[in-house]
Amino acid sequence: MRKRILVVDDDEMNLKRTRMILEKEYTVLLAESGREALNKLKAERVDLILLDIAMPIMDGLETFRRMKDSSVDVPVIFLTASGYEDDVRNAISLGAVNYLKKPFFPKELLKRVAMGLEGK
Repeated sequence: MRKRILVVDDDEMNLKRTRMILEKEYTVLLAESGREALNKLKAERVDLILLDIAMPIMDGLETFRRMKDSSVDVPVIFLTASGYEDDVRNAISLGAVNYLKKPFFPKELLKRVAMGLEGK
């Protein structure tokens, strides 16, 4: 069975690009907001989440906290365009399995996703 990856990003181009990179090997689900991601997690089986940190209304860190509060136990890799080390530290301290700085190379994304799924 193909692994299912939920990509959460408020930027439509980032969603499309990430889906294009991943869809040959994985089933890819997309969400444009933290709220949409939380709703999809209630209805869909997901093996890994790629979660943008900087999003309006509910950022990735808040989304991740709410996932944990709802007992969602899915590996999360944070995507960040910011170079703020605090964002990365916060993500890892919350339990993220990894992070990836945007823009990223396709091979690096595939490598991190494979690593994130290994522990599952």
